[in-house]
Amino acid sequence: MQHRPLGQSGLSIAPLMLGGNVFGWSTDEATSFRLLDAFADAGFNAIDTADSYSRWVPGHTGGESETVIGNWMKKSGKRGKMVIATKVGSDMGQGKCLKKDYILQSADASLKRLQVETIDLYQSHFDDEVTPVEETLEAYGQLIKAGKVRAIGASNLTPARLKASLEASRQGQPRYETLQPNYNLYDRAGYERDYAPIVAAEKLGVIPYYALAAGFLTGKYKTKADAEKSPTRGGKVKNYFDARGVAVLKALDEVAKAKSATPAQVALAWLMARPGISAPIASATSLDQLNDILGAAKLDLSRADIAALDQASAY
Repeated sequence: MQHRPLGQSGLSIAPLMLGGNVFGWSTDEATSFRLLDAFADAGFNAIDTADSYSRWVPGHTGGESETVIGNWMKKSGKRGKMVIATKVGSDMGQGKCLKKDYILQSADASLKRLQVETIDLYQSHFDDEVTPVEETLEAYGQLIKAGKVRAIGASNLTPARLKASLEASRQGQPRYETLQPNYNLYDRAGYERDYAPIVAAEKLGVIPYYALAAGFLTGKYKTKADAEKSPTRGGKVKNYFDARGVAVLKALDEVAKAKSATPAQVALAWLMARPGISAPIASATSLDQLNDILGAAKLDLSRADIAALDQASAY
């Protein structure tokens, strides 16, 4: 399987990253271990998580996903095969924070939960616009120098703050090598208008989240009423059921049928074919779901397929 670079970090990954948001939340540890084993055994090598996963669950404090992944790596012995990406900066009770001291403390906590000496890709999860970008990058520089982090990335930064961070890196600070944006077949405009030019100019790797639009692009939900029945995803998915969303689903179904594939595989394969994309992020709560999304890496969309999907999702 051909690997793709994560910017200029020296890291490369298979074209699909496994989302760890479900581990320790909707997927218990035993099931998570089975999913992680199957993912690694299929030749994929990148896992995305965050210190805040799954703080939104009553009784959880954050770090549950990292803990599950750490326990799996210790038990399986597969740490050496994996590129582990985690994040800092989400609200863990103190508000969104990217101050130097906070990042240093958070990194140590993530390393402990993951049971590793080095985080491969450490990402700014949400921006802290009160803190100068130079202070944030200085913290990352200290972590890289100490061998605790290999490379850094950004998610949910405004274009202006991303540009400011990249400019600060030209003055000797470490450089964001990846961007993790909200980008999928439906959510196109924000990324393509505001971020894609920066990505191209700076040669960043892109690892989109919400690659399946919270499940909308899997074809599981045929109507807004179907979405409203889901207690976990319904609130988000129902918002996609406008005329454009229905057109996207129709195009996905048509291409999937022609390719003997599933809508989820087609939606992910479309992302994999976009310029600059290293790997979309997708999660799974069962082996059937996992096998479905892994199949996207083997799906070869034609120019006509991509054109049909582009037209249906045009904004």
